[in-house]
Amino acid sequence: MTLTIADLARALDARFWGWLHCRDGASEPADAGPNQIALATGPDYLPKLKPGGIALLAEGTDPEAYGQIAAVLVSRPRLAMAGLTRSFDPAKGPAAGIHPAAIIDPSAEIGEGAAIGPFVVIGEGVRIGRNARIHSHVSIGDFARIGDDALIHAGARIHHRVTIGARFILHSNAVIGGDGFSFVTPEKSGVEEIRDNLGERAEIREQRWVRIHSLGGVEIGDDVEIGTNACIDRGTIRATRIGRGTKLDNLVQVGHNCEIGEDCLLAGQAGVAGSTRVGNRVVLGGKVGVSDNIFIGDDVIAGGGTDIYTNVPAGRVILGSPAVKMQTHIEAQKNIRRLPRLYTQVAQLQETVKNLLDKG
Repeated sequence: MTLTIADLARALDARFWGWLHCRDGASEPADAGPNQIALATGPDYLPKLKPGGIALLAEGTDPEAYGQIAAVLVSRPRLAMAGLTRSFDPAKGPAAGIHPAAIIDPSAEIGEGAAIGPFVVIGEGVRIGRNARIHSHVSIGDFARIGDDALIHAGARIHHRVTIGARFILHSNAVIGGDGFSFVTPEKSGVEEIRDNLGERAEIREQRWVRIHSLGGVEIGDDVEIGTNACIDRGTIRATRIGRGTKLDNLVQVGHNCEIGEDCLLAGQAGVAGSTRVGNRVVLGGKVGVSDNIFIGDDVIAGGGTDIYTNVPAGRVILGSPAVKMQTHIEAQKNIRRLPRLYTQVAQLQETVKNLLDKG
């Protein structure tokens, strides 16, 4: 793709300096070729710019001072990367229309302008909105509803009676609407006993698990994106819900009956156990684990690897296992690092006291 600096500036609502073509997309400054725009998104990147290059720079930076011959100047470079990468994205969808190798139930309704690739299977009563792009080997279960402008990548699975809003993006091999992990024992299980008695068990006996079927669906709002190999379980009776604008990374697991709010970010390998409610604008870092049947308030941020076992009030920043305030966790880690020195000091004090007693 060939774009001029002026083209990019218009796409980013930014100011440009110089007038050149970018033919080979974008690159980091140290690797940028002569026809690439170097993404100098922070001060650390500026010394790596090559003389005679083209750069994306923060407003107020002098391109000539860094030897550049053209630049796009933006107020927030990191945000500008969203528009710039969109301009250069070479990804292509399936050809317009329905591929002859697709299998579509006659009762399904396919919106105007949809593009459906080979080996896609669409079930009974499905409704798909306008301009949807559905890549090969996707399956969509009976009576699912998908809004306008959806982009569904190869191999994704959407189960029956799932409802999805507009501008949805689903990446390869993700599964929406699989059954929840719900089982019960005829008698009170060992798990129930230790929950009641905090680890004490009267006796250990054989038990068998009886499956609880999942009759609820999944409801997903507008502008949601779900990453590769992520899984969202359907509800047991009521629906599992994902709010508008929320983004799930690869390998995220959302259990049955969960309610995830609007504009949340769940990073890779985060897992939310069943029947938990998560507020709006919550950020869960990578490998965060959330226990079942708890509530996380609006605007909570959990650092990577945090384990959340109890309710979290709105606005709190947490870290650690079990989760505590980030400042508390950091101070505790400092104290742990001090323990060897403390042990040495205590041993010296014991030796001093012993010597004094021996002399007395």
